[in-house]
Amino acid sequence: VQLQASGGGLVQAGGSLRLSCAASGRTFSNYRMGWFRQVPGKEREFVAAINWSGTSTYYADSVKGRFTISRDNAKNTVYLQMNSLKPEDTAVYSCARGMGPLTPWGASAMREYDSWGQGTKVTVSS
Repeated sequence: VQLQASGGGLVQAGGSLRLSCAASGRTFSNYRMGWFRQVPGKEREFVAAINWSGTSTYYADSVKGRFTISRDNAKNTVYLQMNSLKPEDTAVYSCARGMGPLTPWGASAMREYDSWGQGTKVTVSS
C-alpha cells in the first residue's frame, strides 16, 4: 500500500487545518489507520487512530478535544481535522496503516503499524 499525506501548512495559533491521507489499493477498508507526528530531534509520537469502520477512535491526551480523526472508505482516505492549534503542534504529520483490530493498548504502538506514508509539515505560529 502507498500512503500520501497532504494538507499541511502554516497557520496561526488558534487556527485549523485538515490533513488527508490517501491510500492506494482496494483493501483500505480492512485496516485501522493512525496519525503520528514528529519534531526534528525528537521521537515520533502518536496522535490519533481509527478502526476500519470509523466507529472507534483513540487520541493522545495532548490533542483530545481539539483533533478529530475520520475516514471515508469509499475514497480510501483518512482525515485529521485539527482545531485550536498550538505552537507545540508544529511537526511533520504522517499516516500509517495498522495491523489487527484497534485496541486501547495498541492504538499508539508504532510496532502495530506496517506501512507509513511520507509526512506533511504543519507549522503553527504564535
